[in-house]
Amino acid sequence: MSSDKDAMRNILIVALSVCFVCSVVVSGAAVSLKPERLANKELDRNKNILIAAGLFEKGVTNDSQVDNLFKSFEVRVVDLQTHQILTLDEIKQTNIDFSRYDQRKAAKDRSMSVALSTTEDIASISTRANYSIIYLLKRDGELQRVVLPVHGYGLWSTLYGFISVQADGNTVSGITFYEHQETAGLGGEVDNPRWKGLWPGKKIYDEKGNVALEVIKGSVVSGSSKEKYQVDGLSGATLTSRGVSNLVEYWLGDQAFGPVLKKLGGKT
Repeated sequence: MSSDKDAMRNILIVALSVCFVCSVVVSGAAVSLKPERLANKELDRNKNILIAAGLFEKGVTNDSQVDNLFKSFEVRVVDLQTHQILTLDEIKQTNIDFSRYDQRKAAKDRSMSVALSTTEDIASISTRANYSIIYLLKRDGELQRVVLPVHGYGLWSTLYGFISVQADGNTVSGITFYEHQETAGLGGEVDNPRWKGLWPGKKIYDEKGNVALEVIKGSVVSGSSKEKYQVDGLSGATLTSRGVSNLVEYWLGDQAFGPVLKKLGGKT
């Protein structure tokens, strides 16, 4: 090394050495912590499914309690092209390892997704994965809840969440969003327990079988004929409210989970 410590060559060597050491440390940490990171991701997903289904209690404080509650669910795979819940044999035929399946990544893979036309893409998601994981809550062999993953664009971001539907396939039992970048205090109020508490009991489909459930601008008029299909809008967040309505219409409609819910609810 040059005797001149301030020489540009020496500065570059030191800088590159530090960068190399830091990159090795960061890469090593990422690899060693990957199992824990994946476990935490799965735990957070399970927790949000429980919240949507109304099973998450305030007293649940540790991982084992979440895992025990989640064991009540039956994990199934839906073919969103045929709107069928796949059997074990059909799952094997897909050659997909659904124990590691990431629907968000699949939606970006041309071989595992379908591009939506402008008319179809009411939730502004551009592409949709060919398969989705759903969660069936059963007790004594009887279906109690169906929890479905949903997502769609709001004002600033894509909102990712779960919506839970009762066994009739037409009554909401809960909703939650676990990831978004909407404005705190405005669109970010999708996280507010008070607002989420307005959803249980709301009806999804009208007499003709069309999705009628929506988030309106302002407050729902008590006693009106549309009350059972409407949820209060988020104050100062018209576009986020509209985005939630759009994602509900898409994912509970005929292009996605609508036919599945109607079959489970005995409507077909």
